[in-house]
Amino acid sequence: MLKLLAIFTGGGIGAVLRFLVGFLCKNHNLTLPIATFSVNIVGSFIIGFILTYSIVKTDFSPTVKLFLTVGFCGGLTTFSTFSAECLDYLASGKVTEFLLYTLLSVTVCVVAAGLGAYSAKLL
Repeated sequence: MLKLLAIFTGGGIGAVLRFLVGFLCKNHNLTLPIATFSVNIVGSFIIGFILTYSIVKTDFSPTVKLFLTVGFCGGLTTFSTFSAECLDYLASGKVTEFLLYTLLSVTVCVVAAGLGAYSAKLL
């Protein structure tokens, strides 16, 4: 029951933070959807860090791990919004923006997860 509560709480915090980032970025007319892009990068870094850190530190609490990974990162990051934004680009005929956003998102998020994992190993 404690694990479910940890996931629920972390997810709520992550989702509210994602909403606030979207709200703050709403009035910026940028080529890429910066809110989704940024929360996905941050979430990728955090999950890479936590998953690696929890392996290195064998006394890391499984409940805290669930709170941060499944809960917080799951609530913060958003693949469904990323997918909808990609479809919007395609529907608008913005193929270049679609390719740029897709390639940057996948590449940068994987690199961020790797940097998070590397950072955890340094501790």
